[in-house]
Amino acid sequence: MTSVKLNKPTEGELEILQVLWNNNKASVRTVHETLLKVKDCGYTTTLKLMQIMFEKGLVSRDDSNKIHIYTANVTREKTQKQFLNKMIDSLFAGSSTNLVLQALGNHKTSNEELKKIQVLLNQLKQTK
Repeated sequence: MTSVKLNKPTEGELEILQVLWNNNKASVRTVHETLLKVKDCGYTTTLKLMQIMFEKGLVSRDDSNKIHIYTANVTREKTQKQFLNKMIDSLFAGSSTNLVLQALGNHKTSNEELKKIQVLLNQLKQTK
């Protein structure tokens, strides 16, 4: 059950993980109230998703008090990498260059973002 495929979060689970990553830890009520700001969802749906995420190992749960507190077991970075690798393989035929060209060509990129990209490119050149 520790397979990466089994632990890959669904879209709904990603929304919950975003709340947990932003808050470090949260109760079901806190997660639910945060999600309600951006979408219509039922409390029991949020609770059920978080229980499933606990079973999948995506979150841990402190049940030492009446109110259970959840914490993400997966990092934002690891999850982003997992989804990005899948997207590069499936949509861009394994070419990160095509991904970057598509991303930069279709969105307005700020000077700040371009500077960060240039720093990364310079670092990558130095390591090769």
